Amino acid sequence: MVMKDPPTAPTAPTVFIVDDDPSIRISIQGLLKSVGLRSESFASAQDFLVRRGPQGPSCLVLDVRLPGLSGLDFQHQLADAGVQIPIIFITGHGDIPMTVKAMKSGAVEFLAKPFRDQDLLDAVQQALDRDRDRRRQEGEISELRKCYDSLTPREREVMQLVVRGMLNKQVAAELGTSEITVKIQRGNAMHKMKAESLAELVRMAERLKLPAAN
Repeated sequence: MVMKDPPTAPTAPTVFIVDDDPSIRISIQGLLKSVGLRSESFASAQDFLVRRGPQGPSCLVLDVRLPGLSGLDFQHQLADAGVQIPIIFITGHGDIPMTVKAMKSGAVEFLAKPFRDQDLLDAVQQALDRDRDRRRQEGEISELRKCYDSLTPREREVMQLVVRGMLNKQVAAELGTSEITVKIQRGNAMHKMKAESLAELVRMAERLKLPAAN
């Protein structure tokens, strides 16, 4: 009998907490642990930055007022560095302009201390769901890119023209080749891209943001 390797378990989600108040960090970690969520806490944004990036779904519970780099400035720094992690802001000194600024910059939620435990748990779940969805979409795009990279230069040209709505004979005229050759190359492109229909191939091209054919 052939033994198969067990399926790889999905990486458990992690909630990161950045707050200079140790009692707040301990309290939030205890709350998260009570519902089976893994967490890590940090006293400053700088401490979080030296931590290796998470491998699985994650979110950040971030205090607005921190020593050194503020929470809002840290949000912008992460964005500028291309670090995509959903953020839940917590503060004891929040005001409406600060809330609007945080939410416009992509924050999931803005909670004023003291907040209800359930409000934080709901925000964490929403943030983790958002990150799971982002990671899933990035994985799909990565797989599509691998398929596209497997095409020959001519198959890519044919694909780009086909998804623009050109018929095989029009593509042949555009590329100076025969219609039967285009038909074969189109079929090859469909097969390598794992597209079952032209409509699906068009959607793939849109997701890959392919440049217009010359």
